[in-house]
Formats: sequence, structure tokens, C-alpha cells
Amino acid sequence: MSRYGAQFGPDITFLGVDRCDWAEPETYADADVVILGAPFDGGTSHRSGTRFGPQFIRQTCYLPHDGSRPSLALRVDGLGADLKVYDAGDVELYSGDAERSVRDLQEAVYAVTRTGAIPLILGGDHTIAWPDAAGVAQHHGQGRISMIHFDAHADTGDIAFGSLVGHGQPMRRLIESGALRGDRFLQIGLRGYWPEPATLAWMAEQRMRSYEMTEIVARGLPECLTEAFGIATDDCDGVFLSVDIDVCDPGHAPGTGTPEPGGLTARELLDSVRRIAYELPVVGVDVVEVSPPYDHADITSFLANRVVLETLSGIARRRKDAADGTTWDPRQPLLDGR
Repeated sequence: MSRYGAQFGPDITFLGVDRCDWAEPETYADADVVILGAPFDGGTSHRSGTRFGPQFIRQTCYLPHDGSRPSLALRVDGLGADLKVYDAGDVELYSGDAERSVRDLQEAVYAVTRTGAIPLILGGDHTIAWPDAAGVAQHHGQGRISMIHFDAHADTGDIAFGSLVGHGQPMRRLIESGALRGDRFLQIGLRGYWPEPATLAWMAEQRMRSYEMTEIVARGLPECLTEAFGIATDDCDGVFLSVDIDVCDPGHAPGTGTPEPGGLTARELLDSVRRIAYELPVVGVDVVEVSPPYDHADITSFLANRVVLETLSGIARRRKDAADGTTWDPRQPLLDGR
């Protein structure tokens, strides 16, 4: 197996799961989920450093790195017994060549998706959402998957610094290319002072649905999510989940390139991700914009690690309930029935 390994730092897998090589499908023939690292920050417009994100997301946990994580809440092991997860290491990406990097990453994501496994990509800046979702759509069909996008920023810009490729533009590229439909594009947590009116007008023309924080506070996050779920599953075959860690308030996620005050709490993000993974047919995931050089006490890396675990646990619980005819009850006391 000619696995590339890690582009930065030690060659470790996510919390000790088995290794594989994305270019050799036989090394993950029984996989439910394949983790890919995308250490790219060549599309960053402000503070760089997300190239180190995959390493820190993989390693930041105080528990043993033994390839197992039973969830107290969901009562499944989404990293071991109830879901087969492999880590293919990092896709070799050169931040100095954005066009080559997005092309190579899409090839890797498509290779994983076509085997039937769910690709879970660790960023990197949000540029990678373009090849990530496009690689999934390449298998499932253009316009056949929806996007639920957690972010402080819309990422629907057109040209920045003379380039069409960057972390403020992936969602426009996805829609313009036809990979995803604008009317099945749901954004959660937007706030602040960007984008400008012209870009907002373009978003409205695409019939995107963007939940800004004022609306979320007024209506309540659960209600907004329920509405978004209905749109995301209408006339689509699957959902791609893209989590920019800066959707959380900088007090909960300081280690990111473009922090914007007034966001979700860590608890709100984890509960939301869990709901999505449990209630919706997730076919692809990325977690992006963790910038370890700006982190404090690994706060942001810990949160991103738990976003991954909540996603895996939710997928595992959804599959277990489908197989057993059971239904997970979040109100069940921890020790009930044990």
C-alpha cells in the first residue's frame, strides 16, 4: 500500500482508526466512511495556517487513540464497532497552486465516493468545499445532492485577488458549475458585514436559503434546522454537510482565519451536526478553517474533533435504527436499561 500519509506533522490516523490508500479501493473495501486530509490554505484571504488543521483534528483528544469512541448520548461506537472508518491520510496538495490542488482533491473524493463509502474531509480552508462536494456530485449526479453549510460567511464571492479559486468563493463555483442547485443550498449562521449587496442579490437569484444569526435567534435554531431539512431532502438523493468552524463564536472557536463575533455556541453546533447525521441521508462531509497557529489551548481543534465524532456517531445511530427498527430517544437517561 503506497499510502501518502501526512503532508504536515506525524503520520497518524484519526484517533487510531485503520489506514488505507484512497487510490487503492481494495484497502478500504468494507469502509462506511473514509477520512481524507486536505491540508490546503492557499485560498485564505486573511490569516493562514489551516494547512495544519488535519493533523490537529486527528490528534486532539485526551482519550486513547484506539480506534473506538462509544457515544454516551447515542449509545453507538461510530469509530469502531458500529461503523467501519478508515483514514486515507492527506491528499498531497500544494497551497501555491490552487487550481491543481482542487483538481487533485476532487479526484480523491470521487474515488472514495464511487466505492459507496462516505468521504469525510478534514481541512484546510473552505476552498476545499468546491472539490469536496463536486467529487460527491460526480458520483451521485449533478444537482442530485443538497448542501447544508455552517459558516459565518456565505462564501459566494466571485473573484478575489484576481482568482476564481479561494475560500470566499467555493459555494458560487459549485452552483455555477451545476454540481449543486442553488435552491437546495442551505446556509446556517451567517452574520457580520460581508458579502456586499451585489453578491446577496446573486444569491437571491439562485434561490439560496441563508439563515443569518438574527433570524436564528428570533426563531430558534431547532425550528430553522427543521425547515432547512425539509428543503434539503426535497428532490435530492443525499446531503453534503460542510462545517466551517467559524460558524461558532470566536470565544468557542478562536483558532480560525476569519473570526466573526456573535456566532453559535459549541453546544449548538454539536447538537446540530448530530441531528443532521441522524435525521438526514448524509453522503459527504467536510470540516474546515481550523487554524492551529491562532488556537488557544487547542479549543478549536477539540471542537472540530468532536464535530467529526458527532457526525460519525449520528450516522452509526441512523443505520442501527434502520436495521433494528428502533428509534433513538434523546430524552433517555444515561443509565436507563444498562
